[in-house]
Amino acid sequence: MPDFRSYCPTPAHAPAPAATVGELTLSPDESHHLVVVNRARRDDPVTAFDGRGREWQCELARDSKNAAVLRVITTRQASPPLPCEITLAQALPKGAAMDAIVRKATEIGVTRIVPLESERTQVHLDADGRAGKKTDKWRTAALEAAKQCGNPWLPEIAPVQNVIDFIRASAVAAGSAEFPLGRRREAPPKPPSGNSAPPDSPAAPAPPSAYDLRLVASLYPGARSLKSVLASHRATNRPAPKKALWLIGPEGDFSPAEMAAAVESGFTPITLGPLVLRCETAAIYALSILSYELST
Repeated sequence: MPDFRSYCPTPAHAPAPAATVGELTLSPDESHHLVVVNRARRDDPVTAFDGRGREWQCELARDSKNAAVLRVITTRQASPPLPCEITLAQALPKGAAMDAIVRKATEIGVTRIVPLESERTQVHLDADGRAGKKTDKWRTAALEAAKQCGNPWLPEIAPVQNVIDFIRASAVAAGSAEFPLGRRREAPPKPPSGNSAPPDSPAAPAPPSAYDLRLVASLYPGARSLKSVLASHRATNRPAPKKALWLIGPEGDFSPAEMAAAVESGFTPITLGPLVLRCETAAIYALSILSYELST
């Protein structure tokens, strides 16, 4: 793989994935990164990608720092995305941890990342109007990670949402995005078994879902291992999961009400082991084990 990778959304005049494009003109930001930061020079090999699986093997025809031009040598549809589309719904951690989560999730190959504000979230972006800027920053982080690791598929970065609204929306409308959850320090009302509702709340059937798996990382007693959940899925002779959702909590995890809402909506609590993980560690660990189990 060439040392240089550049992002170039599919040209508007390209009618089909197999269409041949003669030249690609990079955006000012991509041109600056390629020519100024990476110091690419004329005739250097460059791989351009559109974030949707298509790649072009190119040579740098014009090394302009504002409008670099790539001469296309070959066009190809890159390898397909992972066998299972994974959505990460992540409660916002403090500091730069979300940037790191987005980068690592992109490297793992997730399809969608949904940032969430929860009761215990210490960062509330809507209060000072930073949500849009943060979303743009995370999209940039995902792009940088895709360039670094060679992933031709860019994950969708959804706008920041309230966790309860997100849970309710996923429970009401089949086909809407859903999510799994995070780690607990103090236990809310404890579900006695992996799929049971907490005590003092009525048992709720799982709502219709666009996801084959809805998983919540949990420290509750009774949380199941991922292997056992996947084994149960296979035992019913259902097809291998094609869409999955993880919900991960913030520092201190979700509140009891948030955890109860997720369990009542049909999420399966999954243990990530006996240790209490930082939220960024929990997110990457959860994504990694699921991706591994579904691709082997």
